[in-house]
Amino acid sequence: METDEDSIELTAPASRGCVYWITALSGAGKTTLARALTARLATLGRSVVQIDGDVMRAIFDGRFGHSVHDRHALAMIYARMSRELADQGHDVVCATVSMFHDVRAWNRENIFHYYEIWLRITIEELVVRHPKGLYARGRTGHIRHIPGIDIPLEEPEAPDVILDATLPPEGVAATLFEFLETRKEAA
Repeated sequence: METDEDSIELTAPASRGCVYWITALSGAGKTTLARALTARLATLGRSVVQIDGDVMRAIFDGRFGHSVHDRHALAMIYARMSRELADQGHDVVCATVSMFHDVRAWNRENIFHYYEIWLRITIEELVVRHPKGLYARGRTGHIRHIPGIDIPLEEPEAPDVILDATLPPEGVAATLFEFLETRKEAA
């Protein structure tokens, strides 16, 4: 009997983990925030898996480029992997550019405990602070396939929390932890 894995009915067994989907442009601080959240969850005794877009690209050993098609394919791999790990009881902290509305919509529909975290920053700020000069070189046309420059960026429409990436990393993490505590108390 064939089943469509996308249509699996969502139930809420206590053993399911949460997925914390941290999305932002490259250089905004996703990995730094993901590390802080992973450490915080681990101190609470949670089984945590961190998925980082840059690390995953290295694992796939160059099989995916930076085109819109390849970025979308990778985002869906991260989404499905996150769901599978959460279904096994792990909390998942995924740090990815994740620029597609349909991927984030899939997450909301298919991941029971899903938190979308938007780390907001302007392109102008990234031109100044990106360690590899990605946005400055993208603006001059020296490199291509840069979200927000020559690839449209679909900003999250209704993230669970919006964080200001221009704040110091400790401040960003503290704001996220406060939000998560509030959500826990409301549950």
